[in-house]
Amino acid sequence: MTDSPVVQAPFDPKEQPILDYIIQIRDKLSLLKQDKSTYIRSHDVVSLYDQLVEQAHLLNDLRGHNGTALEQNKVDAVLEDCFLLVSLFFLTIGRNNEAPAVYSMTSTIKRLLDHLKEAAFFTAKDLESIDHTFDSMGQTLHRGTDTYSPHMIAILETRLDACHKTLAELKASLVSLSPELTPVHEKLVSILRSISAANTRSKFPATEVQGFQDQLNEIRATMVDGMFLGSDNTAPSGQNIVGELLERCFRWSEIVLSRQGEIDERFKATYDRLSDIRNQLEKLSITQAWSLRETDLYSYQLQLDQIDDSRINGNFEDNHGNKADLHTQRTLLYLLRRSYAYIYSLMISSEPVSEALLPVFNQLQTLRRCLIEVKRSGGVASPRELYPYSMKLNSIDNMRVDGKFLVGSDIPEGQGSINSLLAECFNLCYELRIDAETYSDA
Repeated sequence: MTDSPVVQAPFDPKEQPILDYIIQIRDKLSLLKQDKSTYIRSHDVVSLYDQLVEQAHLLNDLRGHNGTALEQNKVDAVLEDCFLLVSLFFLTIGRNNEAPAVYSMTSTIKRLLDHLKEAAFFTAKDLESIDHTFDSMGQTLHRGTDTYSPHMIAILETRLDACHKTLAELKASLVSLSPELTPVHEKLVSILRSISAANTRSKFPATEVQGFQDQLNEIRATMVDGMFLGSDNTAPSGQNIVGELLERCFRWSEIVLSRQGEIDERFKATYDRLSDIRNQLEKLSITQAWSLRETDLYSYQLQLDQIDDSRINGNFEDNHGNKADLHTQRTLLYLLRRSYAYIYSLMISSEPVSEALLPVFNQLQTLRRCLIEVKRSGGVASPRELYPYSMKLNSIDNMRVDGKFLVGSDIPEGQGSINSLLAECFNLCYELRIDAETYSDA
């Protein structure tokens, strides 16, 4: 495992014992992450988290009241690695709604927001999703004030405040965009992203990109004297935002068509690495419920951070300090941003259920979807048709001991979520049975 990709300042020799201890914690976390032979137990995670917080307190006391070095050194880097990994462990054991789980979320969201700001194209809907996540994270921190270390809560609040500040700046940049121009703006953002996605295909789809150009021409054709008009034939506010984005889409489509998906050989290794990470995360997003262990996201996050932090003043450079051309620059940044977006999506869709109970939880979710679809399509003609569903639900119900799903003698996290889902499935079955009996009597 490598340290976080930062330029590390020398550290006080008095911090060496703390560094040695947190490296041991990181090694234990790494071994725990790699062990797929059994599920991760809450006790093991909480124990390592408590040890980590204790070392953070010692570091804080050693440095004085501010608890930070003048520059980030190796101790800070390893400590950050540990907090990120232990945060993902909290997601894995189903304790998503507890304060430590917020740490990994803030790491990914901050990167994502910084990239949105740098890219300068996004929609209000993009920001609404993140805003909603912030509300949930804020509630989580509020609930954890009496349970977790004040120092840890303060760190998380500071990280969350930094994210809030960037989000506010992004929102402010769209304030002048009128509701009448919002659909056009959203369409242009979608086209720009679609062109970038097409640009990274293994076989370049020239016809598809040309199709996007046709859509851009259709949008331009709606303009009158270079302006987008509203329903009352006046020019709504936000003309500059939409107009500049339209021209940007045209320029990018021309560049992409001229390059035909060919990347500068000097940056081919970085492109292949980012493309592979993006593809793996895309597969995880499809099979998440059955194959994702949230701690697996750690290696992806670390690799992306290393690539992101390797940029010089925001630019990718070759071994001789030469900057990448515009096509290469935007292509690499698209893959980087798309990968961060996948990690964010995987995190927010993580269920508050221990991985030990995920097989049962996933089965119940599948049953629920099937029963809802049966009800939506008109129900069943006979109660006998519900037999397979009832049989499966009863088999799951019989797994409980005193109302709890056990793994050995352990009671994994997520009991409430699974019991609620089981009760919902039983209710759906009951409603379908009543409807079928009523239909038969009639």
